[in-house]
Amino acid sequence: MSGPHTHDVIIAGAGLAGATFALAAAQGGLKVALIDPQPFPAQLAPTFDGRSTAIAWSTFRMLDVLGLGERLRPHACRMDHILVTDGRRPGAASKAASPAFLRFDAEEVGDETGGEPLGYMVENRRIRAALAELLSGSDIELMAPASVVAVEASPSKATVTLVDGTVLTAPLVIGAEGRGSLVRASAGIETVGWPYGQSGVVATVRLDHDHGNVAHEYFLPQGPFAILPLTDRRASLVWTETTRAAEALRDASDEAFQSHLMRRFGDFLGTATPEGPRFVYPLALELATRLTGPRVALIGDAAHGVHPVAGQGLNMGLKDAAALAQVMIEAMRLGEDIGSETVLDRYARWRRFDIMALAAGFDAFVRLFSNDVAPVRLARDLGMAAVNRIAPLRRAFMGEAGGATGDLPRLLRGEPV
Repeated sequence: MSGPHTHDVIIAGAGLAGATFALAAAQGGLKVALIDPQPFPAQLAPTFDGRSTAIAWSTFRMLDVLGLGERLRPHACRMDHILVTDGRRPGAASKAASPAFLRFDAEEVGDETGGEPLGYMVENRRIRAALAELLSGSDIELMAPASVVAVEASPSKATVTLVDGTVLTAPLVIGAEGRGSLVRASAGIETVGWPYGQSGVVATVRLDHDHGNVAHEYFLPQGPFAILPLTDRRASLVWTETTRAAEALRDASDEAFQSHLMRRFGDFLGTATPEGPRFVYPLALELATRLTGPRVALIGDAAHGVHPVAGQGLNMGLKDAAALAQVMIEAMRLGEDIGSETVLDRYARWRRFDIMALAAGFDAFVRLFSNDVAPVRLARDLGMAAVNRIAPLRRAFMGEAGGATGDLPRLLRGEPV
């Protein structure tokens, strides 16, 4: 289809969303260029990204179709239960926590999901390694390290200039470079949002006792504290603090970090021993005001940076990738111009409501839970108790978290495009 162009689609950013979209587009027959400023092997270093991701079971179906699933399953830990507790003080696991809690169990929705868990916890570095393996065996043109310095849209094509002077053209350019997206800026797309004044401290710990595939989320006055199950009796911690406290925790000695940790964690899983480096990620909400521009589409964090409270950031990005790939491939098969406004508008309409609803929901959630005002605490405790008692409501929450609601792209239904 390239014809007068060097490629059908040029993707800026080979992170998790960009690389997954590249695989989906290439499987559908598009000629793809994938550009990233980092040398690709650098993404595979254990120090590059210490996060772990909760992958919704519907998202995992997409990874299966793309060939990533089989590589990830040995490293994926089932989440069969999620316990959300409103904690008053450090020592979240101590018995003094409030009686308000939410409990989600995979068995409750087992009939609808075919026995799938609520989600799978996978370390980001494992996802990056699987992506790298599949990219190297594909005919995607991976250009890394290489940086996009300019993107220009004309009525018939987009022209991308790299820092070394290379010029590429395609009907469409995808911005997948995360929050500071150059593609987004070059299309004149603005963002709205605000910082939370908080940072997430991320660390992996080894546990004395088996976690039983339970994910715990405690809401402390400073912010959420999550203990997420990993394979091999380990857990990923996401510990929200003020940015100053978070940086102090990152830079503390192992002994000091562990003693702070045990005060928060309690001893219900025995001693939690930190393994590997600690990372600090500042938390902010940043939403692009539009998902598309002239010959440009945005996916992942370039389109929506949300609070990690519900662990849905990557799932949202992969949903973008699935929807956009389907729209592009269907348009190509019909002989349409895949970068035209008509085609891009289908993608924007498909994803806009879901993104806005989720972003607003997470923002409200953070505000509701990260404070210690008595009336707010009472209201949320009553709300949690109610959700717990109303089974259909609880199942609806689980369906939403599993990503299986609404008009799903084919990849998320486990079908190839």
